[in-house]
Amino acid sequence: MEKEYNGVLVFAEQKKGEIHKVSYELLGKARELAGKLDIPVYSALLGPCGIKAEELIYRGADKVFYVEDDIFNAPEETVYKTNLESLIKKVKPEICLIGATSLGRSLAPRLAASLETGLTADCTGLEIDEDGKLIQIRPAFSENILAHIKSDTYPQMSTVRYKEFNESKRDENRKGEIVKVDAVKLENELVKVIKELKSQEVNISDASVVVAAGKGLKKAEDMAMIKELADLLSGVVGASREIVDDGFISKDFQVGYSGNRVKPKLYIACGISGAPQHLAGMKESDFIVAINTDPSAPIFNVADYGIVDDMYKVVPDLISKIKQGSLETVSC
Repeated sequence: MEKEYNGVLVFAEQKKGEIHKVSYELLGKARELAGKLDIPVYSALLGPCGIKAEELIYRGADKVFYVEDDIFNAPEETVYKTNLESLIKKVKPEICLIGATSLGRSLAPRLAASLETGLTADCTGLEIDEDGKLIQIRPAFSENILAHIKSDTYPQMSTVRYKEFNESKRDENRKGEIVKVDAVKLENELVKVIKELKSQEVNISDASVVVAAGKGLKKAEDMAMIKELADLLSGVVGASREIVDDGFISKDFQVGYSGNRVKPKLYIACGISGAPQHLAGMKESDFIVAINTDPSAPIFNVADYGIVDDMYKVVPDLISKIKQGSLETVSC
């Protein structure tokens, strides 16, 4: 007997025709889940004309539903919700995955409410149990436990944060189908983009080097020291929640569970004690250097190299040594 709900559907978020990389991470996980259930992988792409939808096939989708229209140029959740709801009711996937981006976090609950299904937000793991149901794993109680959640409704819907899973490998030999779908348009335009403000040049989540400051930073002006070190290493600045809350830097640069998740090749934590929410956002970095005056600071538990000293001494010393081309002689 054919199942009423079948397949894993990944929402492929785009901006100005560029597919967000979280879509490729979700496709990689979708292929894993679909393999255990022996079901197809679908992708829903809502955007203007000209997006390379075949890239989603190369990344793991068996079929891409391309809802092609300029109405998706504006990040209007109601427009996206209406069109995704219509598509999901036709396709009937048993699992639906959405990236926990700014758009995804606003879109997913609206979509789940319309579909009268459950939603687990900010998942860090997805598994299939012995009954073929999706187990949605997310931190709870300030990261002290991992909750395992099972939904009784369909589709089983989850949002997953960017950089939580590895991107699926690109294979141009993969074959799939691209299906064009007519957009459902609303009678009234609800959102109009008047001006776009650029908050930062580099997406911190994509940076290969991050130099982050914590509450050990005494004043906002001292961020210049952190930025200088980051620039010398061709990296970007990061921050803990404390100094973001103090107004030293914008939330765009916050690292942690309530900020950005990063996986750089090098992460330098300056004056960061290592609260669980911060560690959740950076502990999978390839190499972690921690600078803190407190030898018992939790950050040292995840650091590959720890420096127990004042960041106001160590950071300027690092800057000086790098400029001299003698970083290997730094004594800490």
